[in-house]
Amino acid sequence: MWDGALQYFYEAANLGSMRLASDKIGVAVSSISRQIAQLEYELGVPLIERGRRSIRLTEAGQLAYEYHKNQLAGREGLLNQIQELREVKTGRVDLAIGEGFFGPPFTAMIEAFQAKNPGIAVSVTSCPSAEIIRMVIEDEAHIGMILSTTSEPKIRTRAAVAQPLLVLCAPDHPAAAMEALTVADLATFEMCLPPGGFRIRATLNDAQKRAQVCLEPRLVTTSIAMMREIAKGGRAVTVLPRISAIAELEEGSLVARPLIDDAIEHSTVSLIHRLGRQLDGAPARLLAVIEAKLKSWS
Repeated sequence: MWDGALQYFYEAANLGSMRLASDKIGVAVSSISRQIAQLEYELGVPLIERGRRSIRLTEAGQLAYEYHKNQLAGREGLLNQIQELREVKTGRVDLAIGEGFFGPPFTAMIEAFQAKNPGIAVSVTSCPSAEIIRMVIEDEAHIGMILSTTSEPKIRTRAAVAQPLLVLCAPDHPAAAMEALTVADLATFEMCLPPGGFRIRATLNDAQKRAQVCLEPRLVTTSIAMMREIAKGGRAVTVLPRISAIAELEEGSLVARPLIDDAIEHSTVSLIHRLGRQLDGAPARLLAVIEAKLKSWS
């Protein structure tokens, strides 16, 4: 009774007359008039000014009008959210990410996402940053995550989180006893580092020139997983951003020490997708999850 009367009142007020409301709803004018009168009786106040050809609301009528208007907006929002849930029951998301992001935290995030969205298939490809950017531009990947920034005009950076470079070593390694290390300190230890084409190595090359020392790694590898394992074994130290060794740092198999250099260029983790590509459904949902998790890892 209440909802029906409010709807009749709202339409009459919105259209400016009971006649127009009658035509829209498909009921007699007398029915609309009775419903409004009953609503006024229940509320104990008049909602419209009597004796006018067009409807003019009283102060109470304006409150009732706004109330129902907000009800309709809330109902529409609810229906849109439910529709979105229905549409995201199935789908596919293609991710392209750097190897440094692989590990238990990332795996747990994907598993938790699929547990909540069992109908969504997720494909994850690991490759260098340049290839990730290409895949995103060519729509081979919905979402990319790179350990760098990009000025590529066809790429939109959804989120960028700064990640300082850290010296990583085993808990019993001599470097672990130091509060922080300079580049000169780093040169005194055996190192496992990436090759020259990696941003981390280029950053360290600039830092060693400023410090006037030479960094000669004992082992060079493109595998960040191998860098972590070598450091865990205590044979050497490595240099990575925290996000590349979250699990090891949390479990205590690796410890991190700051690398002191005022001009050193820190890494930035960027979450990207193609500019102009409308991500909705499953890709949009996973993108939001990764963005929130990325910020929590910073």
